[in-house]
Formats: sequence, C-alpha cells, structure tokens
Amino acid sequence: MTIAAIDVDAQQTFTPLCPDELPVPGGDQIAAALNEQAELASWRILTKDAHPSNAVWVVEHHDKMLQSLPHPNADLTWVKHAVPGTQGFKVIPGLPEVTDYDHVIWKGIEPDLHPYGACYHDLQEQLSTGLIEWLNSKGVTTVLIGGLATDYCVKTTALQLQATGAFKVIVNLAACRGIAEDTVTSSCAEMRQAGIFVAKNLSEVKSLCSDETYILP
Repeated sequence: MTIAAIDVDAQQTFTPLCPDELPVPGGDQIAAALNEQAELASWRILTKDAHPSNAVWVVEHHDKMLQSLPHPNADLTWVKHAVPGTQGFKVIPGLPEVTDYDHVIWKGIEPDLHPYGACYHDLQEQLSTGLIEWLNSKGVTTVLIGGLATDYCVKTTALQLQATGAFKVIVNLAACRGIAEDTVTSSCAEMRQAGIFVAKNLSEVKSLCSDETYILP
C-alpha cells in the first residue's frame, strides 16, 4: 500500500485571515491536522487556486455571489480570491513551503475556468491537471484528503479520484473545514454514497489505512 496525502486549497483566501475574500470558519486552524495526516504518507501533494483578478466570474460584492453564469467552465459568480501575489494566495500558516511538497497543482488560472476539483481544469472533466496520472505513476493506492472547503473543492476532488476506481479515498474531516453545516452534512453523505471513506479524526484515518480488507476493483 502506497499512501499520498493531498492538501486541497489550504490557502489564506479561504480563512478569516482574508475576511474580504471567501473566509471559511476555522480554515486557518487545520495545518496541524494536515501535517499529521501527511506523516502517514509517502507523498504529499498541494493544490492551490490561482485565479486572475479579471476572471469572468468575478463580482465586487458578496451579495452578488452564487449567481448562475452562461460560461461552460465557470458556473457561478464569486468575489475575487486566490490571486497570485496576494496574501490570499499563500498557504495557511504552519504548512510547508510550496517547494517542500512532492507535487503541486495550480487550478483556475485561465480567466474563464473555475474548477472545484483538483483533477480537471474544466467542469466537464475532460482536461486533466495530471494529478491522477501522477498518483498512478507513483503507484499510489490510498489517498488521504484534507483542506478547504469540505463542501466544495475537497468533496469534488474526492469524488473525482473515487470515480477512477484506482484509489482508496479517505477524507479526514479533522483536516477540513466547511462553509456551512448543512452543506457539509450533505456533502459527507454524497461522498459516502460514492464509496469514499469519511473519517472524523486521525485515529479513524489510521484504522482505515491499516484495513487490508478493502480491495480495489
């Protein structure tokens, strides 16, 4: 069994450190849990939103967010966030330097693309970021996922990896934070229904990693 740990979009833009962007309650408090799960892994991957300030989905105020858009790969409006060179683009305090990760995925760089999952650049999931291929090249069989936010990019990344049938996917809730309790609950139910293991803490993650009764198709 070869384990990889993925830190999904653990950036300051999704924390109270950047209150004018997309702050997730407690988003700046998951570094220790992400570091702990990474100790179980042979490989550690970071994914980062990297959005231009002139993206087609940008709106000026939060009350204009979540409006539908006609663009095929940018479905909703959002306030400007995760712009390279800004504080929001940086990882949360306590995480390694970018160059200390084994692999990094930047997503949403094009102004008309706003993906949520880390495996594809487009919402149709046709244009690979290379994450799946990289994991396969390293012989990874189990993927541990934490990051921000549970009910958006974490969930979508987990579902994309699960859909390949190539990995045992474990989401570590202790290493995640979500936007709202109801959407976190529904997202966890959706992930479990897809066959993803949703662990409450590191102890459950360790137990799932050592469970050899799970056999990939």
